[in-house]
Amino acid sequence: MRFQSKIYLISGGARGLGEAQARRLVAEGAQVVIGDVLDAEGLALAVEIGSACAFVHLDVTQEDSWAQAVEKAESLGALSGLVNNAGIYKPMPLLDTDAAEFERHTRVNQLGTFLGMRAVTPALTRSGGGAIVNMSSTVALRSAPNAIAYTASKWAVRGMTKAAALELVDRNIRVNSVHPGPIDTDMIKIRPHEDNLRRALQMPMKRLGTKEEIAGLVLFLLSEESRYMTGSEVAMDGGGAL
Repeated sequence: MRFQSKIYLISGGARGLGEAQARRLVAEGAQVVIGDVLDAEGLALAVEIGSACAFVHLDVTQEDSWAQAVEKAESLGALSGLVNNAGIYKPMPLLDTDAAEFERHTRVNQLGTFLGMRAVTPALTRSGGGAIVNMSSTVALRSAPNAIAYTASKWAVRGMTKAAALELVDRNIRVNSVHPGPIDTDMIKIRPHEDNLRRALQMPMKRLGTKEEIAGLVLFLLSEESRYMTGSEVAMDGGGAL
């Protein structure tokens, strides 16, 4: 298996995209630490996946919480990579978005990604290098209406990915971003189901994506198969970015 003896940390790993990534990595031979604020769901998932998966409470907006998560991952061995997957999404028009809501998006989606990259860099350096995958969105490629806070935070993730890729390349650490379109997870259930179907039909492929499809892309970016990629932004959106 291509991830045998590899150890990965996934933020927001209790459900959705993070859950699918954890399952695939373990199936490919890796050990995974999933971090989340959803303690009950995260613990239950770790038990279900088995001994190759551990859970740690992780509030991505807190430096101490990141330090504890990295320590947990390193207790299993040399860390191989991070998936900055944790994120929030609350669509809201510009004039309805107050400062508190805007800041909530930037703290989780933007600050959380920054703190994650900074927290794992010493550990990845100690292990001789590795890979970081930052979860952005297609709104960071073309934007979308009624999502100014989310859009701002995901454009920041796109930019930080490129900045970190340039800075960390000499440490043998690759940093890439994934830009999903409409994916069938709990995150988009904030909108009515009919609205999500209507949006999916606007895609050239005319369907929602699946969390398993995103997991496959993340595994590629973590693997040696993508060893000549850093600072890249990869869209998986049914052709919506065309």
